[in-house]
Amino acid sequence: MSDRRLEGPVRIVGAGLLGASIGLALRERGVDVILDDVSPSALDLAIDYGAGRPAADGDLPALVVVCVPPDVVARVVAAELAAHPIALVTDVASVKVAPLEQLRALGVDLSRYIGSHPMAGRERSGAISARADLFIGRPWVIAGHDAISYGRAAQVEQLALDLGAIPMEMTAGEHDRNVALVSHTPQVVASLLARRLSGATDSAVALAGQGLRDTTRIASSEPELWVQILGANAEPVAEILAAFRDDLDAMIAALQQPTAPGARRAIAESLAGGNAGVARIPGKHGQASHFSQIVVKVDDTPGELARLLTDIGEAGVNMEDLRLEHSPGAQIGLAEISVLPEVEERLVSELSARGWKIAGAFA
Repeated sequence: MSDRRLEGPVRIVGAGLLGASIGLALRERGVDVILDDVSPSALDLAIDYGAGRPAADGDLPALVVVCVPPDVVARVVAAELAAHPIALVTDVASVKVAPLEQLRALGVDLSRYIGSHPMAGRERSGAISARADLFIGRPWVIAGHDAISYGRAAQVEQLALDLGAIPMEMTAGEHDRNVALVSHTPQVVASLLARRLSGATDSAVALAGQGLRDTTRIASSEPELWVQILGANAEPVAEILAAFRDDLDAMIAALQQPTAPGARRAIAESLAGGNAGVARIPGKHGQASHFSQIVVKVDDTPGELARLLTDIGEAGVNMEDLRLEHSPGAQIGLAEISVLPEVEERLVSELSARGWKIAGAFA
């Protein structure tokens, strides 16, 4: 594609979800992508999916992207800097302070290294789950440091832009503190909540609805990887969990004596605080828009969801988000459509006229 910023070649070390997704996205833009992985089978799989080609003698990558687990990032980055003396090297690990400190301790020349982190992923891993659109609209942190100039690091910004991501600059320390709040602590909380289900009765689990699915979705992530991430960012995560524990203690105290003076107020204020917090989460494309939700009944038969999406498009309405919930024991599902408030009434009217059953609409 003529509008690409990177010319390549780009070497990607690590052919898992992120590495293969970066490769697929760059290949779509016509960039020459070189793949490498310590696992021959993982490498072959990513190549079969079209994420890149094997390394060859004479390769001179302009950019190296290291996509390996956090505990080996520094070692691999150091090896890539040594092997490719004209290339800029970045990594996409979800922690940034530890690799930078380890590279400094190794005495590595940091003038060609800059850490980065795309805030994107999936619960499933490996090249089989890779997607070229994984990074579209997602933040991509670029963690600058004193040893590298802005101009020297420009290729990482170009990479993010070519992949449809939104580059954001912050220091390694700022990054780690920020992701502790918005990524690492939520993983711990979701996992601990989901752990309560392991001893639940079948009848209790049968009652599970979308709320439980939403709050535990990320609990299916790989424990081995998260042990590394949490270990590398332990201090800020522990600080946030300690504050969270204080909030839990206050809620527990109120629930243990719900009729005591002030108990209901304490519960209400805790829940209202949650309302205020969730309202700060950016919507699509980083916008802080408030959306209205329309819930539509969808028969669990082939083609019905596609027909609903077609009807929404023909109504001239842009769907901001979609969430599906299946009704246990029933051959129907509920599609929760998020739209801008000003088009809610028109979409309800249009869908009703086309025979859809509206289960609810709310702001």
